Amino acid sequence: MSQVPFKVIPAGLRLPGSFFELDNSQANTAQGNQRALIIGQITASGIAAPNVPIISGGTGDANLQGGASSILANMVAAYRLNDSFGEVWYLPIADASGATAATGSIAFTSAPTANGTISLYIAGIVVSVPVTAVQTTAAIATAVAAAINLIPNMPVTASVSTSTVTLTMDNKGLCGNEIDIRLNYYGTTAGEATPAGLALTITAMSGGATNPTLTTALGNLGNMTFDFIASPYTDAASLLAVQQLLNDQTGRWSWQQQLYGHAFYAYAGTFAAQTTLGLAQNNQHQSILGFYGSPTPSWMWAASLCAQAAVSVRADPGVPLQYLPLNGVLAPPNQSQFLPEMRETLLYDGISTFTVEQDGTVQTENIITTYQDNAQGVPDDSYLEIETMYQLMLEIRTLLAMLSSKYARCKLADNGTRPPAGSNLVTPNTIGADIIALYQERTEAGFTQNADAFAAALVCQKNTVNPNRVDILWPGTPVNQMRTFATLVQFRLQ
Repeated sequence: MSQVPFKVIPAGLRLPGSFFELDNSQANTAQGNQRALIIGQITASGIAAPNVPIISGGTGDANLQGGASSILANMVAAYRLNDSFGEVWYLPIADASGATAATGSIAFTSAPTANGTISLYIAGIVVSVPVTAVQTTAAIATAVAAAINLIPNMPVTASVSTSTVTLTMDNKGLCGNEIDIRLNYYGTTAGEATPAGLALTITAMSGGATNPTLTTALGNLGNMTFDFIASPYTDAASLLAVQQLLNDQTGRWSWQQQLYGHAFYAYAGTFAAQTTLGLAQNNQHQSILGFYGSPTPSWMWAASLCAQAAVSVRADPGVPLQYLPLNGVLAPPNQSQFLPEMRETLLYDGISTFTVEQDGTVQTENIITTYQDNAQGVPDDSYLEIETMYQLMLEIRTLLAMLSSKYARCKLADNGTRPPAGSNLVTPNTIGADIIALYQERTEAGFTQNADAFAAALVCQKNTVNPNRVDILWPGTPVNQMRTFATLVQFRLQ
């Protein structure tokens, strides 16, 4: 007769009474909390300690910790427009020592001849300023500057000299160079038009230099898991720092750490600039969404994309990350949007793509990794799809949960041994059978496929050098994503 496999209650217990022992080895169905991390610069008004991760208490807390006009606070606001529920942490970054802030200007050169409203967009934030025919250009400049400075999350500060408004980015570094300044984004159909007679000259933001170094901040993440990482920086040094954080050999995807994660970026640039950046990358743990001409800066795109990915992946990592709206992101004008043939090229050059709906909503099209070639320089699409990375992450964690729950304190014997019931003795074949059963469950749940082929190819054996170790070859196949319908319309004439 089989014995009950008690692990704590001794077999020779003589005390009378009823005694109960808990065994959770068959009950672990928990899933880890998939956190998001937002990397971003803070301003002098932010109270957060630089380089120290801190959990988010919401957008109001982000304004307090980072400063309301900071890159960090604006990224958190964009993130929360797309993921209102998931756990979010900040990684506050101070401006680099010696960095310079980007500046731009709006010079009013002619006063209006009729009343109207100036619809000014700065970093995608609208500034509406009423003007009258009796105002001078100097008075208008003063009114515009005051209106800009009244907006708490505006990432620039305005100052006035005669009839010119100078804008200075509140954070120093390269990010400020892409702050967009324009009039009448929505145009006359939305009632936006420059008042008659009013003339002005916009000088684009420029001069921002020197992004912060991320090494110290990333090192302070410790052993916390962050499955979704939004970063505002696409300069080479910053990309390399995050790549090293996530790499397979010594980083978060290595066998030593097993923390995993994926980084999300956006890049503002022409089609040629996009291909140049994409072809310089080859990293399965990062995705870069390319765009050109949007009033919304790239770090807001990155935060929005990261949030939408987080919501989808938490629900099911196998569902394709396509047709997801990037809430809060303003679309580039039609003439600046990449055509289908251009987007196809980008998808072969490591850059993710989007489309714009009729109502102006920006939607993800295909979010890929930047991995393109294997170590031998041969084209390789094995890590192309971001869903593959998240599916592997889930399956690894699922298998780890089963092995650590069921076999945490077991004895190991060779195959062919007949373990007595309740002996806590296992063999490689016993473990292998459990792995096959788990894979079958995962297949029936819609996460993996080809269970029979998996069972035939699985290897579970004792290590030849270390008799206390079991080596496993897991030949799983994640499900694919339904992306494309190709139809040949072979019509007939009567």
